[in-house]
Amino acid sequence: MSDVLFGYAAALTPINLVAAIISVAIGITIGALPGLSAAMGVALLIPITFGMDPSTGLITLAGVYCGAIFGGSISAILIRTPGTPAAAATAIDGYELTKQGKAGTALGTAITASFIGGILSAIPLYLFAPRLAKLALLFGPAEYFWLSIFGLTIIAGASTKSIVKGLISGALGLMLSTVGMDPMLGNARFTFGVPALLSGIPFTAALIGLFSMSQVLMLAEKKIKEAGNMVDFDNKVLLSKEQILEILPTSLRSTVIGSIIGILPGAGASIAAFLGYNEAKRFSKKKELFGHGSIEGIAGAEAANNAVTGGSLIPTFTLGIPGESVTAVLLGGLMIQGLQPGPDLFTVHGKITYTFFAGFVIVNIFMLILGLFGSKLFAKVSRVSDSYLIPLIFALSVIGSYAINNQMADVWVMFVFGIIGYF
Repeated sequence: MSDVLFGYAAALTPINLVAAIISVAIGITIGALPGLSAAMGVALLIPITFGMDPSTGLITLAGVYCGAIFGGSISAILIRTPGTPAAAATAIDGYELTKQGKAGTALGTAITASFIGGILSAIPLYLFAPRLAKLALLFGPAEYFWLSIFGLTIIAGASTKSIVKGLISGALGLMLSTVGMDPMLGNARFTFGVPALLSGIPFTAALIGLFSMSQVLMLAEKKIKEAGNMVDFDNKVLLSKEQILEILPTSLRSTVIGSIIGILPGAGASIAAFLGYNEAKRFSKKKELFGHGSIEGIAGAEAANNAVTGGSLIPTFTLGIPGESVTAVLLGGLMIQGLQPGPDLFTVHGKITYTFFAGFVIVNIFMLILGLFGSKLFAKVSRVSDSYLIPLIFALSVIGSYAINNQMADVWVMFVFGIIGYF
């Protein structure tokens, strides 16, 4: 208990508060830009944190992490371009609300659910970290196989038009995942002599193509048919009491889902978001709104993907096993500070660890404040005419795809998947 109290006292010092608020703002900005993922943001800031106090450096990385996961929902809602892969599920209903002139409501739902998921995921982080981390070690090949099958059923369930098409899409995704080096034999599979494909099809570039470049083509078509038409929106970012009560059960349920998914190595925020969305639809009394502008759908996805942040830190800190890609990068940040993941983090370096945990809570609070304060400014993106929006999204898509690995092959992959997404 003394380390916990010390952690909050240290996290509330001016330097750590400044680091928290600045890093959250940077994280939200990175997350809102297509292609600039949370992992990339954390990786870029690791060299900067090297000269900082370990607690301040880790809080800075946590701020970028949490801010970027929420930030991805901003562009997903306003322009149907997920800033991060974790926000792909948010775009389903978020953009529909924007087209109905309810961008403020969608953003308010996203930040509220993100805050609930993020802040409550600190509970297992504090209370059950060593015990829950052991659960992940119990998963063997058989369990991960059935988890993958379960993921495919989620894809089918989330398909609003056709379950068959959902299953076909999942099967196509499995086929595309075989591109690259055979992990067992080391042979190249379906690369057709292209060196850039040896590591597989770049996931983020493909996602930008499916959700961003396809949207550019759709907006261009709309521009021809509906010249000068702009989407109106409301500025009611703060949700009403009734709206909060409507999304609260979904947010709490998705928080549990996201925390559990976060503990499982390799699962990640994207799976948690779609699982949270699927469960929100299953329990909802307004199933007909899903895919047409449901705040429960947004809440389910956002609470789940933000709850992953706390859950994924559990195996990272206790066993040195990253829960997802961002915590794998964060693991490097720990080691740069001379901190070895494991039991020593809670004994020898307990004060640093609990200062980070307290900072994790604080950055989620700042995320809520900045999200509510800045959402009205971010919502102005939807006022931009299509003639300006099309080249902007196009440029961000190209730059974001190239920035992943600094190679043009990713840009071509993005274009290919953009055409696939359009049709």
